[in-house]
Amino acid sequence: MDKTKNKEVIRLERESVIPILKPKLIMTLANLIEHTSDRSEFLKLCKRVEYTIRAWYLLQFEDLMQLCSLFDPVHGAQKLESQNLSSEEVDILEHNFLTYLFQVMDKSNFKMASNDEIDVALSAQYLLNLPISVDESKLDKKLLKRYFAEHPQENLPDFVDKYVIFRRGIGLDQTTDYFFLEKVDMIIARLWAWILRKTRLERVFLRKSSAQPKKDPKKDDEVGTEAQQDALYVERIRIENMELSLRNLLSKITIQEPTFDRIIVVYRRASTQTKMDRGVYVRHFKNIPMGDLEIVLPEKKNPSLTPMDWVKFFISAIVGLVAVVGSLDVPKADVWVIFVILSTVIGYCAKTYFTFQQNMATYQNLITQSMYDKQLDSGRGTLLHLCDDVIQQEVKEVIISFFILMEQGKATLQDLDLRCEELIKEEFGESCNFDVDDAVQKLEKLGIVARDAIGRYYCVSLRQANEIIGTTTEELVLKAKQGAGPS
Repeated sequence: MDKTKNKEVIRLERESVIPILKPKLIMTLANLIEHTSDRSEFLKLCKRVEYTIRAWYLLQFEDLMQLCSLFDPVHGAQKLESQNLSSEEVDILEHNFLTYLFQVMDKSNFKMASNDEIDVALSAQYLLNLPISVDESKLDKKLLKRYFAEHPQENLPDFVDKYVIFRRGIGLDQTTDYFFLEKVDMIIARLWAWILRKTRLERVFLRKSSAQPKKDPKKDDEVGTEAQQDALYVERIRIENMELSLRNLLSKITIQEPTFDRIIVVYRRASTQTKMDRGVYVRHFKNIPMGDLEIVLPEKKNPSLTPMDWVKFFISAIVGLVAVVGSLDVPKADVWVIFVILSTVIGYCAKTYFTFQQNMATYQNLITQSMYDKQLDSGRGTLLHLCDDVIQQEVKEVIISFFILMEQGKATLQDLDLRCEELIKEEFGESCNFDVDDAVQKLEKLGIVARDAIGRYYCVSLRQANEIIGTTTEELVLKAKQGAGPS
């Protein structure tokens, strides 16, 4: 983070998602092919690749949807009862459901948010300025804990036994307003810090915050010199870092916060003494500002003034009274000093109350917005969306890697990876951490790519590739619809 320019830049690991619509990708690549006959063969190959990959995943997706219906929070309990399954059998089914679900998450390039990423996201505030926490007593702590005990992973977040947050894609959100109350809050906070330094009470409050991690491992002070290929750098613009000036205080300003383009939260509610809850919640959100990540947390507690706020409230009053009495004992008491101290104390108390009321209204609006505007879907709808995402990503990976080998010739795995990323950047202006291993694996499975004696990959001709894959069922159906028999 560059302190001199009031810049706060955070670094996040880029996912292996290709952010280009499939029709645009196919038509752009087809137009780069010189001969018309080759262009038609390439378009035929793209269709056959998609039909084949869709068939590969069909059975797995059907199993996932069947399991989803059993653990649907609304109707799943009735379907489980009708199956007359034992508790052990249900445990196996829910384990299979999570296994399929997390596999689909991985294939559609969702990443599980780590502790570091969550810490960075919550290290600042955007529009939500209230301390939001999860009511852990309302969340099940057995399901996910049992799953990750059998499927251990690195860098699991601390809350993984209660809920899991998956994220994909990074964007930016900007808001322009006067932010009068927030500016007053910032001024009073800086005055409060000044009083703490003058009264030497700063250590008391710093001791409280020292328990929190101060180092953000994802923040980078040397963005220009240590940029990594798989990293994405985004800037925060916050009121807290704003330069104090009359123009900034009286005019509109624009704040900026990185966003998670897609968020999926998986959790289960806690069972009661009378009812065993087997439902698994899968909630899908879009464009969630990192600083307001709390709005997607499950089973949130109603926000209130924190004990720390009350401590500051009373201490500020005591400090103010002590300072005023001390000033009166001085033979030549400075009236302006007394006035500044009293104004600061009264302003801080008023700010605590009015800011809380405003933040409560903002919180309610954000929660409403997250339910109606930012929540894409839940349950079965989310899974259908994920399944389609998997197919689209897999098809795009195969098409791009085959196109590169077809146009540029043999390549090692590293060269192919670099060439695919360069193509995406040059033709579409997008940056992508291309998953070359997965792409080559599918090409070899299709039988249209092989390796030479020194390990370089090469592809067969377009016509051979179409013959190897063969006529698909979908093509036969389309021909039947058009009144023509299969060739």
